[in-house]
Parts: sequence; structure tokens; C-alpha cells
Amino acid sequence: MANPRLKDKYLQEVSPALKEKFGYDSIMQVPRITKISINQGLGRAVSDKKVIDVAVEELTVIAGQKAVPTLATKSVSNFKLREGMPIGAKVTLRGDRMYEFLDRLLTVSLPRVRDFKGVAEKGFDGRGNYTLGVKEQIIFPEISIEKVKHLTGMNITFVTDAQTDEEGFELLKLFGMPFANKNK
Repeated sequence: MANPRLKDKYLQEVSPALKEKFGYDSIMQVPRITKISINQGLGRAVSDKKVIDVAVEELTVIAGQKAVPTLATKSVSNFKLREGMPIGAKVTLRGDRMYEFLDRLLTVSLPRVRDFKGVAEKGFDGRGNYTLGVKEQIIFPEISIEKVKHLTGMNITFVTDAQTDEEGFELLKLFGMPFANKNK
């Protein structure tokens, strides 16, 4: 089986460019994306248990890998929430599936966002990891709009082994992440 397109791009273009820009001595110092984590928080799940099943199914279709429900760790009486109740869904992608998802996100899904002007640069956490918020799951072509009852958003976190935000930014920019402010 052939490598995913973006994996080849990383090995042939992104990695050498980062090594040259930051002056790394070894190819092992060059930052890379280690995993992509997709999370959905579903407050409606407290009153309607089917919401979780639908969210898990949708995330599984989007990611190409089985999603799992996330459980509440604390009870909060104001929200009628008990410890252990399903309250969201998540999936973590690594390896080839991660690159395939990243490719679909950058080339197909993000351009389908209404009035898209690029993604914000302020989603970095100080350690080179980047989180992107998506408002609607229907930007993914795998989701059939007719079957969607509720629009739900999700957080997509790109976990890198970069040491700084600058390295993480440059890594994602070289992959083709459409940042809104391109003058950096």
C-alpha cells in the first residue's frame, strides 16, 4: 500500500524545509504531527441519550476509525449531570489514518466552510500543539445533510512534538494549513 500523500509531502518537502529554517542537527529533531484528536462535547446528551450514539456514528464516519463516548468525571446538579454519564465523543488518529484525515480536512472540508477566510493563529497552546474549532459537522463530505438533526461542532487538536508555537505554526503552514494571517 502506498504512503498517504501528506506523509510523502512531510518526508520530501516539510521536513527538509523545517530542518533548514530552524537549523536542526539531526532529522530526529524536526517536529512532526504525532496525533490528531477530534472531540465533541454534547450538552444535549443529558436529556437525550440518542445524541451520543449519533455523534459517535458521525465521528466514526468522519475519522474512518471507531469513535468512543466520553464520560462525565464529576456530578453537577445544576446541569442534571451524574458522574459516568456519556457527555461527548472522541477519536484519536495516528499514523496513516491521521495523514488521510489531515489531507481531507485541508483539501475538502475547510474550503466548504461558509465565508472561510482561514483559521485563526491563536489556537496554539505554548508547546506547539494547535486546536481548531469547527462549528458544523456538515463541512465533511462524509456526512449526509439530510440525516443531520442537530448541527454540532467539534475541536480538532493537532498534537506535535514541536518545542515552541513558532515551530508548530511553521510545521502546519508547510502542510498547507490555511492560516488567516499569512504575513508571519
